[in-house]
Amino acid sequence: MAVAELSTSCTKTHSSQLSLSSSSSSRFSHHFRRSFRPLPTTRNPTISCSVASDQVQSPIPVQAEDLKGKSECYGVFCLTYDLQAEEETKSWKKLINIAVSGAAGMISNHLLFKIASGEVFGPNQPVALKLLGSERSIQALEGVAMELEDSLFPLLREVSIGINPYEVFQDAEWALLIGAKPRGPGMERADLLDINGQIFAEQGKALNASASPNVKVIVVGNPCNTNALICMKNAPNIPAKNFHALTRLDENRAKCQLALKAGVFYDQVSNMTIWGNHSTTQVPDFLNARIKGLPVKEVIKDHKWLEEEFTEKVQKRGGVLIKKWGRSSAASTAVSIVDAIRSLITPTPKGDWFSSGVYTNGNPYGIVEDIIFSMPCRSKGDGDYELVKDVIFDDYLLKRIKKSEAELLAEKRCVAHLTGEGIGFCDLPEDTMLPGEM
Repeated sequence: MAVAELSTSCTKTHSSQLSLSSSSSSRFSHHFRRSFRPLPTTRNPTISCSVASDQVQSPIPVQAEDLKGKSECYGVFCLTYDLQAEEETKSWKKLINIAVSGAAGMISNHLLFKIASGEVFGPNQPVALKLLGSERSIQALEGVAMELEDSLFPLLREVSIGINPYEVFQDAEWALLIGAKPRGPGMERADLLDINGQIFAEQGKALNASASPNVKVIVVGNPCNTNALICMKNAPNIPAKNFHALTRLDENRAKCQLALKAGVFYDQVSNMTIWGNHSTTQVPDFLNARIKGLPVKEVIKDHKWLEEEFTEKVQKRGGVLIKKWGRSSAASTAVSIVDAIRSLITPTPKGDWFSSGVYTNGNPYGIVEDIIFSMPCRSKGDGDYELVKDVIFDDYLLKRIKKSEAELLAEKRCVAHLTGEGIGFCDLPEDTMLPGEM
């Protein structure tokens, strides 16, 4: 909530989006002011104050039109202060807008502070965070904004919060779509696909209408492959290549297990691919992976372990974590989002690659087109990627890739009504959702 400068501690309530921002006229000057301000709203906000019981006053109405063009400061953002060196801002890049849905959730609670600190986009990249929540989470979003301001991140120039994706996604250059409904007890997988699919259909339309034309979209909310497809289909003005489903956590888990088995540190594991769906049909590829530059199967001689125990450990790691921890992974998911972004904005080391769920049209592997499928990618560091061509297949790998492909095709049929392809028909072969989504 925006807080007015009154003699008491006061708050304004608003039905629209709130913004925490720097003064646009002096964003990169030696002196700067950042403030927490409401965007224009269609309903009249009120000011209510925290005062002693004998000083209680009636709410003071404020006309919405009076707020236009005004900047309401909040806490430390009311202060003007000096940067230690003017050169610190001279080397900064142009501000980028990053939209995050599910911004009041546990994953975002880890992720937002990494972005604001410069860990993700670099130490000279100022950022504006645009946080999307729901009516139920708007107060929690205000708490997130308060924590961000209390952290005093120099690179964090703007924070805005809201519940309307068309407003929050305005001019977004990155959209990290984390929010999704969790799977409840007794919920059929087809129902989850439909419920979350509607969310991502609407967010796709909002991105199409409001975001930067070249916005990069990373879908985290599950089932992320099909949600990414739905979002993409509802955003025809955005290049299909810009949509990603997060499978980086699966890749990181696979690297960890191979490193443990080989007795090496995980940075010695490279060329790890997760093929397919983010479900228990995913295929961690030990055939093309390397340990200290050597094929995994030359380093780990226990091939039965690779085919059975290793694959199952990666597929079900999330469920084991829930049993130990009592909740699904949040911190490691946030780290994997950071890894996924940095893989797109940093040149891929020569000979290596990374995994991401991307659009299959034009792929060189023979995977069916028009689905989002995790495949090996390389990037020049410009936010774009290309699919890796120098990979090999054997019967074991192909068989499992085909199983994951069949599952994604069934999911696609189930959400046809959300992608503009007719009436949805669910013939899901089996329940292969990750244990963490049960």
